[in-house]
Amino acid sequence: MVERVDSGATSTVKAAAPRWAQHRSGRWEGDARGRPAWTRERFSAALAVLAAGLLAFHRAVPNSVGRLGSLLEAFLPWLGLVVVVLLSMALLRRSATALMALLLPVAVWMHLFGGLFLSGEKPGAHDLVVVQHNVSDENTDPAGTARVLADAEPDLIALEELVPPALLVYEKTLASDYPYHAVRGTVGLWSKHPLADTWLLDIKPPGITEAWSRGLRTVVHTPHGEIAAYVAHLPSVRVRASGLASSWRDESAYLLGKAIAAEKLKTVILLGDLNSTVDDRGLAPLTSRMNVAERGFAFSFPAAFPLARIDQVMARSATVGHIRTLPATGSDHLPVAALITLG
Repeated sequence: MVERVDSGATSTVKAAAPRWAQHRSGRWEGDARGRPAWTRERFSAALAVLAAGLLAFHRAVPNSVGRLGSLLEAFLPWLGLVVVVLLSMALLRRSATALMALLLPVAVWMHLFGGLFLSGEKPGAHDLVVVQHNVSDENTDPAGTARVLADAEPDLIALEELVPPALLVYEKTLASDYPYHAVRGTVGLWSKHPLADTWLLDIKPPGITEAWSRGLRTVVHTPHGEIAAYVAHLPSVRVRASGLASSWRDESAYLLGKAIAAEKLKTVILLGDLNSTVDDRGLAPLTSRMNVAERGFAFSFPAAFPLARIDQVMARSATVGHIRTLPATGSDHLPVAALITLG
């Protein structure tokens, strides 16, 4: 308020309030500069549109430089955090433009990943339970690890990074519940059902010259019929300043996909540490031929703070239902368990 003296009389006049202070109940109006809410936070709105574009068209991000496309796809679900941050900013700054723009990435994210939150699994609807685990060649408690896996009561248990003398411990601990098992190189499969026709699977990239055996194929004689089971451990990837180093992983995935394509048995189950997520185009030789989990995120690596599921269960002529993680073991990976419905 200001006072004005006029002809000896003192009167009080109200100064005009700035536009940004003239709020009506429930309305968002202009800012300190007089800009209406609809025109504010255009930068946040642009970021929301960009996030939606990356989610919807991640395949368009080129892999020619640093394999940036694969790097983005390895952490694709985490783009949802960008939406959360932008939502907080929009609410804090009362930006209608940003809020409207956020509907786009939210819709795309829910389309891609919303179904993974659903249960949708009826009791007894599945035919098999399978477990996949990279047990780590530095695991100091193989017996405890084996017990954690067996507690899930799966039909099949696939293990990677099997090294002596830990292999002997796994064989001894699992023998009573899983009388059938096959090991080739550093990968193995334990089963409640008989195994046959097991052989070493050659998925070694040409650039690796040292001894390297990380794949096997076997036939599982289940009560529901014969199933070809593949266990694989693809080469590791590295994130460097130049980008994602994944060429060996991609080459190994191609060889594995070629072997599965040539498989004569109709039903195939693939279990393994594939060192990638199912969104990564590096696994396209596999994901283009096989079904992936329909429910559950089951981030498995690293065990201390899981950021991605690189331990996978895939199937051909079968459905991979809900996938979940099991309790931590002595490995740097978490085990994953999945429900399989045949046919």
